[in-house]
Amino acid sequence: MTTATGASAVTSVGGTAAAQDGERHTVEMTDSLVFEPDSITIAPGDTIAWVNVGSIGHSVTAYEDEIPQDAEYFASGGFDAEGQARNSYTAGNTAAGDVPGGESFRHTFDVVGSYEYFCIPHEGVGMVGSIDVTPGGAPEGGDGPAIPTIPDTAWTLIVVTTVALLTVTGLAYIFIKYGGDYELGDEE
Repeated sequence: MTTATGASAVTSVGGTAAAQDGERHTVEMTDSLVFEPDSITIAPGDTIAWVNVGSIGHSVTAYEDEIPQDAEYFASGGFDAEGQARNSYTAGNTAAGDVPGGESFRHTFDVVGSYEYFCIPHEGVGMVGSIDVTPGGAPEGGDGPAIPTIPDTAWTLIVVTTVALLTVTGLAYIFIKYGGDYELGDEE
């Protein structure tokens, strides 16, 4: 099955989808609810094919305010806006943005800049990705492992744990230094 709108399309994994002027890159959508890789650098004219290698349906949806101003909006299902894609998404329906297991979605990037995107049903668990389109694409040796980033929820947990540890340590110091016997005097 192939559905095409503009420079985007949903195809079966066995289908052919090559960039006309650039290279083709693959990003896998997995049952672990991640894009692999979640960050990629490409050159203008390159095409990314998001391939669903699992059995859980996913979407590829650009954050409308996180793409270059002159760039074409992209979303599986062929939507023209993020709100339209979010409101129309239906699991199991490729016309409504779902990319089922064994199928793929592709888009060609012509405008230089940074693009952020997500999976509608799995955005809440962190299924997000980013694309940097730069002249010349990724630098040599750029295919190595990306440096992991720490999610905001992890930073919050680190801060709360540190505050709790310092509070307990402070209270322990006070109890050890001043003791725990608070008798005010002899009561007769």
